[in-house]
Amino acid sequence: MLIDHAGICAMIPHAGSMCLLDRVIDWSAEQIVCAATSHRDPRNPLARSGRLAAVCGVEYAGQAMALHGALLRAQPGLGGYLASVRNLRCRNAYLDECGPELTVKALLLLAQGARMIYQFELSDRERVVVSGNAAVALNEG
Repeated sequence: MLIDHAGICAMIPHAGSMCLLDRVIDWSAEQIVCAATSHRDPRNPLARSGRLAAVCGVEYAGQAMALHGALLRAQPGLGGYLASVRNLRCRNAYLDECGPELTVKALLLLAQGARMIYQFELSDRERVVVSGNAAVALNEG
């Protein structure tokens, strides 16, 4: 395990139960791969009536992108925001219907200063359940 949950919480602005990722499995300048189990927790802060809609996968991907940006810039905690999401595909209605662990991948397609474009996917074993593209604007240091 490269980075555990506590390490992730220290690097992104999400705190407590809102830090949805459990660990970083792998990362490079081009991509990050994380694991998450919070999608099956009925106390997940994004859940409604104990269910977690698949569209919430965008937040999981966003946190992976924020973490990747922090690792690339070696500046934890700066944060940023999702400027846009495109080509979003949800193959399940709910993430809590997925297996016990999700793999969250974000592939950096373009970086221009504090602006980045990623392709992302969340998978349950080998089956992709949420995918899309996102434009991210990182806060300046």
